[in-house]
Amino acid sequence: MADPFPAIAEAAATGETAEIFDDIRVTVGVRVVNLVWRHLATIDGALPWTWSAVKPLYAQGMVDRAAVTFRTRMTLPVLTSLAGEQPPSVDAVLASYDHSNTINLFALGALTTWLRGEVAAKGGPEAGPRLPAPDLVLPKLALEEDTPAETWACVLRLNRFGDPRQVILASMYRHLAHAPGFLHKLEAALALVEADGSLARSIDANKRMAYEQASLLARAIAADRSPRASEIETSVSAFVDAAIGKMVTICRAIRVARGGVSMHNGVVPLP
Repeated sequence: MADPFPAIAEAAATGETAEIFDDIRVTVGVRVVNLVWRHLATIDGALPWTWSAVKPLYAQGMVDRAAVTFRTRMTLPVLTSLAGEQPPSVDAVLASYDHSNTINLFALGALTTWLRGEVAAKGGPEAGPRLPAPDLVLPKLALEEDTPAETWACVLRLNRFGDPRQVILASMYRHLAHAPGFLHKLEAALALVEADGSLARSIDANKRMAYEQASLLARAIAADRSPRASEIETSVSAFVDAAIGKMVTICRAIRVARGGVSMHNGVVPLP
């Protein structure tokens, strides 16, 4: 399956795009530039405008504070245990996406509500300390042509959980493709919570909660409206609603099932 949204590969970025990618890595605190930013780089003027609009939410710790609150209240499906020895890259990928997806959910969710004119009428965001970012090296993002057919098929099957239309191919599964045994174990665990409905209920509940917080965060956005606002809103909302919105719940549930984090926020050592 080709990515429905074109994107600039990190290695191919040049000039202003490369500079913004560097700034995103430093500010968000991860070594990988998430797909949403790489897609915005394909729309003329969208990446610099979007990043300048939401960067203060990251820099002032507003999204970090929202993430901390969110994690104490979020609903998670209970997966069968995913503990056990796996390549180190598995936990690196999970930790990186757990961090970046959660804070991106609030920054980009705030931008979506701002662009839609759905900003909260009162209240406002609070600054806070930045969350420690996982400084981890991730494996290469797998490409279909370089991946065994059965492993790639598993990536696509996993991508249907929480989004049967597969609007966007979640990059996390492509990073995990280097551990096919773990992918198959994960598929079996997610199939159970999809069948009993707890996966869908958790995703929906967390998206509703995140939207409420994002509408408050939107009050902190101070930007002139972009001439490409309609395109930016369409793209960003697709990621917030279809990809990031589901993966925040799925990734956190996986980490709990791995034993890497507690049900609500606290980090515990892996066995």
